[in-house]
Formats: sequence, structure tokens, C-alpha cells
Amino acid sequence: MKNRQQALFSIVIGIAIVFGIIIGQVLNFDNKKEIGLKLTQKDKINKLLQYIEDEYVDAVQTDSILEVVIKDILKNLDPHSVYIPQKEVEMSDEEINGEFTGIGVLFQKFRDTFTIIRPLKNSPAQKAGLQIMDRILKVNNDTVYGNNTDTNHFSSLIKGRVGTKIKLTIYRKSKDSVFDVNITREKIPLVSVPAHFMLNDTIGFIKISSFSADTYDEFHQAILVLKQKGMKSLVLDLRDNTGGLLKQADLIADEFLPNGTLIFFTKKKKRKIQKVVATSRGDFESGSVYVLINENTASASEVLAGALQDNDRATIIGRRSYGKGLIQREIELGDGSKIRLTTAHYYTPTGRSIQRPYQKGHKKEYEQKFQNRQYNGELYYKDSIPINDSLKYTTPKGKIVYGGGGIIPDLFVPLNRQNFLFQHTSINNYISGFTTNYLDNHLAELQNYTEEEFINDPYIADKIYQSFIDTHKLYAKNIKHKKSKNNEKQKRLIKAILARDLFGANAYYRIILADDPMIKEVLKPKKNEK
Repeated sequence: MKNRQQALFSIVIGIAIVFGIIIGQVLNFDNKKEIGLKLTQKDKINKLLQYIEDEYVDAVQTDSILEVVIKDILKNLDPHSVYIPQKEVEMSDEEINGEFTGIGVLFQKFRDTFTIIRPLKNSPAQKAGLQIMDRILKVNNDTVYGNNTDTNHFSSLIKGRVGTKIKLTIYRKSKDSVFDVNITREKIPLVSVPAHFMLNDTIGFIKISSFSADTYDEFHQAILVLKQKGMKSLVLDLRDNTGGLLKQADLIADEFLPNGTLIFFTKKKKRKIQKVVATSRGDFESGSVYVLINENTASASEVLAGALQDNDRATIIGRRSYGKGLIQREIELGDGSKIRLTTAHYYTPTGRSIQRPYQKGHKKEYEQKFQNRQYNGELYYKDSIPINDSLKYTTPKGKIVYGGGGIIPDLFVPLNRQNFLFQHTSINNYISGFTTNYLDNHLAELQNYTEEEFINDPYIADKIYQSFIDTHKLYAKNIKHKKSKNNEKQKRLIKAILARDLFGANAYYRIILADDPMIKEVLKPKKNEK
């Protein structure tokens, strides 16, 4: 009881200080309502702040106190309302807006030097002639090689306002030369649909990694390309997609559903309900759809998966999704910082909420329950997935679906234990270092391949893997290489990473998914097929 009173007192004082600081400011709600308090409350808050400023015995940093208080307030709400400090807002905005300002390179710190792994297509870097494995020695007059330059500082030097110029000093190993390049910064899109291709003559594949401002446009373009290639069925991969802009998810759902079909609905304060329905627009309203999900599929991804499952429009394959049925709105606090405040619950077309149970103020416990999925068996056995019979719903065609804890797939595919262990062993550190080193030492040879030749060559993976084993022994003599099923997984991963660096994400997914258990389920002959 005492702890609860202390927590309540902390919240009350926190709210007083916060509102004392932001009184009169306008938060970025759609309706632009101004935060207001009764005059007597304002007087109390102002008096409190004045006493702290005039009488408190120690010096007080208002900004640091304010951040602590805001975090404490939000911590005592739901687990998805969060505070974004000013220093983190830029990165957050880039993710949501789907773009950043820079020169357009993928880079990695190789040994002690930031190295270009790949200049992005049509980027300022590519137009300026930068190439794979070019070393960046200086940014303007700042030396950036050596162990004293961290990635964040390097990124801050590369980024800047649109139209501003930057001078890079480059070392190119193939010509053993050092030269300067002047580049003008531009807006660089962050791709949220990194891959789309045909799995066979009739089944297309699209990977959506997040939902940002341009996701629907990227998706729609991919749909049109695949339809031209003869796509009759589609695999939509939402694994590890933690969400983003909800509007982008409903625009994509609209592509699959007939006019007037309910996509989802929300309930805001005072039970105000808002429905989102499909329009007459839709480029794939017929043809089979398979949606791949896993335990990291969350938020807007679950909206999309739930809309297609509840309308009997798709077969959901994989493992139970994360379980986030809350909607946040970003609110500016006037000093460059923001909060994401939960303003609504969303529901799938059958009326189910897929939000996992939570207690206000118990965020750590909420996160721990998610982590426990690894240990309670549900990632490996369908029977271990918790089901609440009181939250049973029925789709129009009579399929049973459940609320209260994520999207439960129609077809369960367990997590491979060897895959899990492999992904979490130190061998991955050696793979990452090896692929960059191999690229550096064999660049000319690798660039003789076309994308199709590299992907389809049955011997190149064996050749590169043998080099990995030899190098691996040099890097880690204490780790003995043993033949196992993981050999093929390591071999495929190494080839896929090199393909990504040489040709892009599409090549990576074409290689890595060739042995994917969920894709294999899609490609299995159906009962009505001969």
C-alpha cells in the first residue's frame, strides 16, 4: 500500500511539473486542441515551480528533471506509450518518414576504416562514382579512420541539409590511390519493401520490413511488376516487421479486399468507434494469398494480417505474432522532444483485440512474458500457444480465430532449434568479418558475375565456404569446426550476404529463402492439385 501511495505521489508531482512546463503549448493532435487546466490548478503548479526555483537548496536542471518525470508518467501507463528525447527524434522521424538526408551508402567499419559496402542505386554517392570497398579517410577536414571515430559521429558528419556539399577523401584499393570526391546531399529513401520476385512461374513473393510513408507505393509497384511476370498467388512476408504507420497497412489491405469490406475499427476515449473499410481500388482481389508471420510481427503488421485472416482472404503461416492492439499518436512537446501516446485500441473485422494482457506500470513484466515464449515451448509446439476460449470469434466462412494475444496462424511452422542456436552463436561474428574481408580480397572476381549467375552457380558457395573454414581456423583456433546440419546454413548465409553486398536485398532473399520452412509450406502441393 505504501509503495502504491508513493507511486501515486510521484505521478501527481510529475504531472504537475510537466504541465507547469508545457502550459499553453499546443500539442500536435489532429484537432489541435490546447492543453488547459483550471485557474486554481495553474496557480498551484506555478507556485510549486516558483518555490523550487527560488527556495530549493540545490541547483536544479529543469530539463533533466522533466525527462525523468515524463518517462515515469508514461511508464505507469500502457507498455507502448513512450518518450522520445530530442536527440533521438531525428532517427525516429527518418524511420517513419521513410527517408533521410545524406549521400546514399551502406557502410561498415572494416578494421579501423569506414568502408562503403554498396552505394545505393541512383544515390549521390553512386552518381559521384563511389564504389564497393572504397575507404573513407576524411569527411571534409575531419579524419575518420582509426579506432577513435565511432559510428554515430561518422553518421553525423555524413548527414546534413539537402543541397549542402560534402567532400570525401577516398582510398581505392584496386588502384592503390587516394582522391577527393565532392558530393551534394539529397533525400535518400529508406526502402521498406526490400524484395519482390517470383518463387516459381505463378507464385510471387513480397517482403515488407516496416510501414513508413512510402510503403504502400513500394508495395503497389511490386504488385504490378509481379503481375506482369504471371503472378497468380502471392506470399506476403511480414516476419520481424514491428509496424509503423497504420495508414500504410490499411492501404495495402485494400489491395486484397473488395469494396466496402471492413479492414479494422478503432475505439478511442469514451468508446468512440471509427471504421476503416476497403474501397473499389484493389489490384489483387483474387488469387491465393499467404501471409508469413512470427513472434516479432507486430502492430501495423498485425492489422494487415488480421484483416486478411478475418475476411478469409489469406492463409496465415508461421508462429503467433507479438500481440500489440494499441495505437499511438506522436505529440510534440515544444522543445524538440516527443511522446508516443496510446490514443486508441484497434480491433480486427471479427471484433477481436489482439493486444496481449498488461497491467499499467508493469512494463518489465509485460516484456518478460514475451521473452518467455522461447522457454514455454510455444515457438516449437502449436499446442503450447495459449488460447482464451472466452475470446473466440468466427470468420464469415466459419473459421475460428482468437483474440487476446496476437494473431495465431492458420498453419503453424515451428522455430528450428538449430536455427535459433546458430543465430545466437559467436560464429555469426566470424561470418560478418569474413564476408567483408572476402569481398575486399576477391572484388574483381566477384564483379564478373551477373546476379543470376551468382545465385544459380552451384559451386561458388562451396568454394567460398571452404575459404571461410580456412579463415575461421585462423581467426578462432579455439573453436573447432565440426560437420553438422549448420554447415549448409552457414554456407547459404555467407553466399546470401555476399549477394546482398554485390547486388542488393533482392538477391539476398532469393538465396536465403530457398531453404525457408515457411516458403516450403507454401510450395507444397495442395490436396486439390495433382
